[in-house]
Amino acid sequence: MKFNIRGENMEVTAALREYVVKKVGRLAKYFETPQPAEAQVTMRVLRNEATIEVTIPLGGVIIRAEETHDDMYAAIDLVAEKLERQIRKHKTKLMRKLRVETNNKALLRDNESIAVLTTDENEEDDVEIDIVRTKRFDLKPMDAYEAVMQMDMLGHNFFVFQNSETNDVNVVYRRNDGRYGLIEPK
Repeated sequence: MKFNIRGENMEVTAALREYVVKKVGRLAKYFETPQPAEAQVTMRVLRNEATIEVTIPLGGVIIRAEETHDDMYAAIDLVAEKLERQIRKHKTKLMRKLRVETNNKALLRDNESIAVLTTDENEEDDVEIDIVRTKRFDLKPMDAYEAVMQMDMLGHNFFVFQNSETNDVNVVYRRNDGRYGLIEPK
């Protein structure tokens, strides 16, 4: 596995670099290919707290984890454990998905699992909106079930994707009750 390790507000020492390669490099045993894409590692220190963020793109799936601790080595240990749990969970879901012979669309299309967001037309228009960050990414074609898996892997509350069946841009999101919703264009 290749690593792109960078530090923010800190210098990445050779010992830290070796420790990251040793701990995160152990995850390579879970990958089918000997050399997955480059792992992006960002370490930062802010207010005496060490934070490490690791992102590993794997052919359409992104494994990502972030941990904060007083000690950078402890944060590295925690992020490696979190990544390993995510990879095992993802592999289990993929294996389960391969075994299930039902249509993937049926898994998220029952009336209880779909929620439609509506906007309130009476909202005030004079609310100041401050966009502080813009992200750009490639939309990979996938079904809603795969999008939910990807969202869970990233630890986000929503995920934007291109529906492989309709080629439309859709959004899956986690509802407050723990279930999932799907937003589709008309």
